[in-house]
Amino acid sequence: MLVAGMKMGQAQAQAQMQQQQQHAAEVEAARQEGAAQSATGGSPAAGGNVTAELHKLNELHKSGALSDEEFAAAKKKLLG
Repeated sequence: MLVAGMKMGQAQAQAQMQQQQQHAAEVEAARQEGAAQSATGGSPAAGGNVTAELHKLNELHKSGALSDEEFAAAKKKLLG
């Protein structure tokens, strides 16, 4: 019984680690996208849908991938 509990705990830890890695990858992708847009002087709204970008930012924020400050700064940049 103890071994089964340990294995369950390990599986949960692995799942949590995978989630954290996915969030980290999403944050890095968002940062790179923002850096590329800054370098070209463009904004996500210029070539895309503002609502979709806001939704994407909100999902990253809700998941914990973006802090409150990062979310506010990205939203402000998006909306002008």
